[in-house]
Amino acid sequence: MQKIFAMDFLKLAQDRYSCKKMNGEKVTREQLNVILEAGRWAPTAKNLQEQHIYVIESAEGLAKVDALTPCRYNAATVLMVAWDSANVYTYPGGKRESGAEDATIVATHMMLAAKSVGVESCWVNCFDPDKAAEIFELPQNERVLMLLDLGYPAEGGTPLANHASRKPLDATVTHI
Repeated sequence: MQKIFAMDFLKLAQDRYSCKKMNGEKVTREQLNVILEAGRWAPTAKNLQEQHIYVIESAEGLAKVDALTPCRYNAATVLMVAWDSANVYTYPGGKRESGAEDATIVATHMMLAAKSVGVESCWVNCFDPDKAAEIFELPQNERVLMLLDLGYPAEGGTPLANHASRKPLDATVTHI
């Protein structure tokens, strides 16, 4: 029987947490490029690659983020993940499109890549996506999914006390 080697990824997934206290330092260009490349290589429906990532690091841009949400947590680098609603795959039945799901996969790849290069992150949904599109003057066809705070933990920027608490697999998985 072939041995399965997934421990490095499993450890990465276990160690990644939502950092809600960052030290205000921008991530390095090298780290940022790895994070953005991970998003670029994320799978999308029919390989449409409808995502658009906005890197927000300027004082003006961060002030706009602060106007949208109280959840920047002193991150000096914030990614805004959007998708082009005019370039999505419509699934059979016509009730679902690929945009939000593909952008979510992209964001998840970037979040995990950040941890792999020593950058903490926090997935932020506590804002009005329409207001974000308006404030940042995005093209009319772009929809904002989320903000991804990136940075390094400040003193006390640690996982929540219950971070490692997980339900057993049989409580969340059913084999049929």
